[in-house]
Amino acid sequence: MKQFISYGKQWIDDDDIAAVVEVLRSDFMTQGPKIGEFEKALCDYTGAKYAVAVSSGTAALHLAVSALNIAKEKKGITSPITFAASANCFLYNGMKPDFVDIDERTFCMSPIELETKIKKDKENETGVVIPVHFGGQSCEMEKIARILGRDDLTTNSKGPYIIEDASHALGSKHENGKRVGSCCWSDMAIFSFHPVKTIATAEGGAITTNNKDLYDQLMVLRTHGITKDETKWKIKDRDFTGPWYYEMQELGFNYRLTDMQSALGLSQMRKIDKFTARRREIVDIYNKAFKKVEWLSTPYEREGLSSTFHLYVLEFDFKKINKTRTEVMNILKEKGIGTQVHYIPVHLLPYYREHFGFKPGDFPKAEGYYGKCLSIPLYPKMTDEDVQRVIDEISALGE
Repeated sequence: MKQFISYGKQWIDDDDIAAVVEVLRSDFMTQGPKIGEFEKALCDYTGAKYAVAVSSGTAALHLAVSALNIAKEKKGITSPITFAASANCFLYNGMKPDFVDIDERTFCMSPIELETKIKKDKENETGVVIPVHFGGQSCEMEKIARILGRDDLTTNSKGPYIIEDASHALGSKHENGKRVGSCCWSDMAIFSFHPVKTIATAEGGAITTNNKDLYDQLMVLRTHGITKDETKWKIKDRDFTGPWYYEMQELGFNYRLTDMQSALGLSQMRKIDKFTARRREIVDIYNKAFKKVEWLSTPYEREGLSSTFHLYVLEFDFKKINKTRTEVMNILKEKGIGTQVHYIPVHLLPYYREHFGFKPGDFPKAEGYYGKCLSIPLYPKMTDEDVQRVIDEISALGE
């Protein structure tokens, strides 16, 4: 049996293992110095002023929305083509979820559709918009910021706020050359460090921002809403305050990343350029091979972008090859090749249908994409032989 090629996989080497072992042999396992070092590395890389490391991308989304303190029953808008967490974060914060259809080429949020929705929002119900950098490609953030009246973040701090869901996009750049996560057109950006992402910390995530007030709020919410900073204590006239004292001032969460995970993240960050270059190399090989196949459409990348492809999504004309997607996935699995569907449109998930009345036909471009998409293997540790095997087996589906 040939080795199974999964759709995504982490790259862990001896340096990563040594970094984690060093922490295990130190005095710190959970809350130690590596967390701050990892956060600094993220700031240095993305260009953001502040970074807050957290336990997952989902935790990052939850905290980012929570830190904005948006009135309950306001709307949050995201893309239907994303993981459920991009919309669930609205529900965690008592908000109403809504969606904007996708651009049919990039599969990211369509600025045209967003503008139409915002113009209909006469009551200013929208509190926050979360564009999703699907597959690693940046959304049209400058257009989105302008539509929302947030193109000059220094002079307009009122909503709708913008949070970039950059779970797929660590290492990618916007059209202005700045890295995703720099928050040049957003209040915050969130990342995921799940093993299939650009870098891995097992589970893990982070939030970047240039806003000191948001940063301070995120830091408190990350740790139960508790502060030990005596300059921020609200009870200052009691005789029981002392070196042991802390205050819970917010209803926060335990969303901390550990020192072990941060050490792994630091080690992974040293290889990020290598990871992103290899992903781009594989994408180029796939593009050249699959552009010759009439029943496949290869991913589109907007001009001027530099995307770290987290996913390589092909659009299949399943009718032309007389096979269903399930049949294609099963055939490839038997050949030792893993595939996945990214994603079932969030508005079609039972919870969103039952609780918010979404239904098929609400976002036709997203649903049309869903009917054709299939993610194929893409990760830095793939060999050239692995890549060619994937190409050969997929091409043979039409024979």
